[in-house]
Amino acid sequence: MGVKGFVEGGIASIIAGCSTHPLDLIKVRMQLQGENAAPKPAVQTLRPALAFPNGGAQATTTTHVAPPPARLGPVAVGARIIQQDGVAALFSGVSATVLRQTLYSTTRMGLYDILKQKWTDPETRVMPLSKKIVAGLVAGGIGAAVGNPADVAMVRMQADGRLPPALRRNYKSVFDAITRMAKQEGITSLWRGSSLTVNRAMLVTASQLASYDQFKETILAKGIMKDGLGTHVTASFAAGFVAAVASNPVDVIKTRVMNMKVEAGQAPPYAGALDCAMKTVKAEGPMALYKGFIPTISRQGPFTIVLFVTLEQVRKLLKDF
Repeated sequence: MGVKGFVEGGIASIIAGCSTHPLDLIKVRMQLQGENAAPKPAVQTLRPALAFPNGGAQATTTTHVAPPPARLGPVAVGARIIQQDGVAALFSGVSATVLRQTLYSTTRMGLYDILKQKWTDPETRVMPLSKKIVAGLVAGGIGAAVGNPADVAMVRMQADGRLPPALRRNYKSVFDAITRMAKQEGITSLWRGSSLTVNRAMLVTASQLASYDQFKETILAKGIMKDGLGTHVTASFAAGFVAAVASNPVDVIKTRVMNMKVEAGQAPPYAGALDCAMKTVKAEGPMALYKGFIPTISRQGPFTIVLFVTLEQVRKLLKDF
């Protein structure tokens, strides 16, 4: 019974991840907007000390302030990707998504299913919301630790297209990305940002899986709808919104830490998650932590709907196994 939960969750997660990959890519590109746009000090040329008002050396004072780059919305970001690199670029890093869902989501879905079976009251067949949240936190954290290398590879492959051609990493596949990172930056680079990944996954899994079960149970208990596609879509969309609100700030920091380029002999752009958060807020304001929220919810909604609708159908197909 335990293995079955892993198989069902894995199949549903891979289908959901691949179908919503372009939205995830746009989200990553938006989260990286403005990262290198910290304000530059003004450059001034001062009047010479012995300058005369109407003759000799002229008094000059000039200030050069670089205008901030325009912030693009999700549609504009998607259009620019297609214009510059073609429609296929929307699926950059999809091989990493498949591996990530295979490692991370299969693990979290399977573990959550096991904990759900153990912690559900055998008489009432009800699992308290508090236990659902704890089960999500545990399952999400373990799943994220297992899938972090694929997560780092996915972020880098998705972000590569925003760099000038000379600076692109040009990974051929997720396995090429992982191999090159291990050789060039050390094996520990595969777990760069792992604390953020774990924290985010705990938030996402607890809010997504626990809220889906809770919304579904409430809808059925109140007789609003019967157990079917309508209930699954409604509960999953609500769960996706909750997950997006809870996880977006951690997701922004995670994306930036994983994507940072560390040059040999130089200090990394960010000393860690807290340093990244402080620099981001200082340079771009607190709402920078909700960059990419529209594509996040635009992805989380469809992803969660596809995930749970597919999961319910897979469960029906495998119920006799």
